[in-house]
Amino acid sequence: MIEQKLSVYNTLTRKKEIFEPIHAPHVGMYVCGPTVYSDAHLGHARHGVTFDLLFRYLQHIGYKVRYVRNITDVGHLENEEGSGEDRIAKKARLEQLEPMEVVQYYSNRYHKVMNDLNTLSPSIEPHASGHIIEQIESIKEILKNGYAYESNGSVYFDVEKYNKDFDYGILSHRNIEEMLNTSRELDGQEEKRSRVDFALWKKAAPEHIMRWPSPWSDGFPGWHLECSTMSIKYLGKEFDIHGGGLDLMFPHHECEIAQNTAMEKHQVVKYWMHNNMITISGQKMARSLGNFITLEQLFAGDHELLEKAYNPMTVRFFILQAHYRSTVDFSNEALLAAEKSLDRLFDAYARIDKVPASPASSVDVKSIRSKCYDALNDDLNSAIVIAYLCDAATTINSANAGNITLSQEDINELKDIFDIFLFGILGIRNDVTSSNNNNEAFGKAMDLLLDIRQKAKDNKDWATSDQIRNELTKAGFDIKDGKDGAEWKLK
Repeated sequence: MIEQKLSVYNTLTRKKEIFEPIHAPHVGMYVCGPTVYSDAHLGHARHGVTFDLLFRYLQHIGYKVRYVRNITDVGHLENEEGSGEDRIAKKARLEQLEPMEVVQYYSNRYHKVMNDLNTLSPSIEPHASGHIIEQIESIKEILKNGYAYESNGSVYFDVEKYNKDFDYGILSHRNIEEMLNTSRELDGQEEKRSRVDFALWKKAAPEHIMRWPSPWSDGFPGWHLECSTMSIKYLGKEFDIHGGGLDLMFPHHECEIAQNTAMEKHQVVKYWMHNNMITISGQKMARSLGNFITLEQLFAGDHELLEKAYNPMTVRFFILQAHYRSTVDFSNEALLAAEKSLDRLFDAYARIDKVPASPASSVDVKSIRSKCYDALNDDLNSAIVIAYLCDAATTINSANAGNITLSQEDINELKDIFDIFLFGILGIRNDVTSSNNNNEAFGKAMDLLLDIRQKAKDNKDWATSDQIRNELTKAGFDIKDGKDGAEWKLK
């Protein structure tokens, strides 16, 4: 039974709404995936982590989720208005490869970095090139309903005609009437009736590598069409959530809504959700702007803007420290702060079992769980959850220092809170703990060294005690003395 009441911000209505699935307990969720012609960057990480958080939380509170995330491998042209060369075909031409070699190579690399970030795989990952027949059928339906026209072997969506019956601009709240009034004068060579019209099918030029036969020409589908077609194919003519980056809201998602409505005569998606951007010095991070840092570079520290390499879990934590609808500005300082904060949570978690149990607790622990759920139910506010986990870490450290008392029940509760929220829902993988646990001999050797050091201290052999500590520090260990002995960790 689903007890939690999740509210999400619906971009379509510009307000938070209680999430009520169309066919509970089943949830259909479609998220726009990558165009696989180059390596994923930090912006892709935010997109992947945001909807992974949503996927994890929906499953955690009891929903059965079908998560569909596409791979764009055809039709995404160089210029956002729908002109220029296909991005993948261009890469294939420049590298002297088959287009599907480019697609396979960058798909593999995308999956690798998403796995490094501990994102769960989607339920279905359809490729645009694998659904050409379905996209042709979608175009036929839009033509039949009167919202598209053929021109010289290409097919375009008729925005002006559609806007008379429906609302082109319902998602982005753009003034489409004004756009129409200022864009009617076209060069005689233009195939489109209006500059705001967009391609459903493009006739391929003789040199164009990626092409398929259709009733109109040998060509390829428009970029916007694939998501409409594949989301309806796998999630039905009405489904719950469509997600993506805020930069896709217009024109991509606006065009999707128009296509959906032109085919089905009704809204297909109930909740539209958009994550905000990652910026560098206030400017959007994007491949087209050339200011991006790939995830591989981030994990290896191999970029002029990076001071060091960052663990994928530090990057995931950095993203989750901000609410998904707020912008996040990249800097080494911000990543270092995230790394320090995450290390503190790992350290506290490692110390939970060392907390001495008392008959009663002198602080309130029971409310943390409900506060974390309240934060997540308020439009997935992961930043607030992290704040509560930091409070829990302070409680653990204070109990270990003897400043407060905790009952065994509350000690168990704190461990459960970390397991559920930090590792389960937020999806942070405890790389440090797992690697230490997997190397028992290493841990035993360190404990033996610290025992020898403690005996030296007991015998007032300060020279030996200091030597062991100093050498371990030089080797990269952080040694902390406490009333119950010394603790160690790798820096």
